[in-house]
Amino acid sequence: MIGRNRMLLSVISVAVALALALTLVLILDDEASPPPLPDPEADLSSFIDGFASSLSAEQDYRPPGAGERRTAAAGFAALLDAAPTAAADLGKLGFAVRDGMDRQTGRPYTVAVNESGSERSWGMYLIDRSAPPSLAVEVPHPASDLKTESFGLDYFRRVPGAVLLIAGAHRKADDGRADVAHEVDSVFHVVATTLGGRGLPQVQLHGFDDQNLPDDDIVLSSGATVAGPPARRAADRLEAAGLGVCRAWASSCGALEGTKNVQGKAAAKDGTVFLHVEMSRTVRESGIAKVIQALVEADLRAP
Repeated sequence: MIGRNRMLLSVISVAVALALALTLVLILDDEASPPPLPDPEADLSSFIDGFASSLSAEQDYRPPGAGERRTAAAGFAALLDAAPTAAADLGKLGFAVRDGMDRQTGRPYTVAVNESGSERSWGMYLIDRSAPPSLAVEVPHPASDLKTESFGLDYFRRVPGAVLLIAGAHRKADDGRADVAHEVDSVFHVVATTLGGRGLPQVQLHGFDDQNLPDDDIVLSSGATVAGPPARRAADRLEAAGLGVCRAWASSCGALEGTKNVQGKAAAKDGTVFLHVEMSRTVRESGIAKVIQALVEADLRAP
C-alpha cells in the first residue's frame, strides 16, 4: 500500500511539473519578442531601414488605451528630461530604451523602440542629446510614404537637439486605425503633443504620387495652424533650391494640404509651429538633399 501511494504521489508530481512547464511555455510564447535595438556600433540608417521594412498593412496593431496613453505621456516626458524613471515607465508599454552615439555625426542619442511582433506597434523615438530639444521631425507613414523615414533621419542629423518620431505600424494596419496622422489615440500623437506642448515646432513628412499634382514638387502647408514666418521661410528656401512649391495658404493644392491632420490641429490649439511637407515621388527618389538643405537654411528650430 505504501509503495502504491508513493507511486501515485510520484505520478501526481510529474503531472504537476509538466503542467507548470506547459504554462510557462504558453506564457513565454504569448509574450512579444524583445524590442529591436541598434547595436551601439551599428549605423542608425541601417537600423531605421530595417525597422521600416518590417512594416506591412497586415501587421498586428491596436491603439493604446487611455491609461496607456497617460503612461506614454509621463514616460516620454521623463525620457526628454533624461530622468532615470523613463526606461521603466516606457518598459510598461513594451518599449526598450538605449543610449548610443551616431557614427555619422558623432553626436549622442537616446532611442526608444517598440517591441517587435506585437500589437503594441507604437513607434520609434530618437532624441539628439547634443543640444536641448529644438525641433520635432515626424514620420507618420513609414514604409507607406516611400523613403520618408530615411529623409527624417537625414534631417534629424542636420539639426542638433532634434527629436525624430517614426510611427510603428503601416498606416493601413488595423483597417487604417494605425494612421497616426489622423488618430489621436496613438502613442505617436502623445509624443508629438508632448513636444508641441513644450513649444517645439513640428515638421511632418509625407509623400504623394507625381500624377496627383504634376506641376509641383512640394506641397507646403501649416495644416490647421496659421502660416507664419517659419512656413514662409521654408517655402522661399525650397523655391530658391529650384523646387516647385504649392503654398497651401495661398492657393489650392488638392487633397494634400493636411488640414485634417490631428497633430496640426493640436499645434493650432497650442499656438506652436506645424509644417506639413508633402513631397513628390521624384523628389523623394532624387531631390531629398535639396529639400533637407532648404529646411535647414529656413531654421525652423524653437528660439
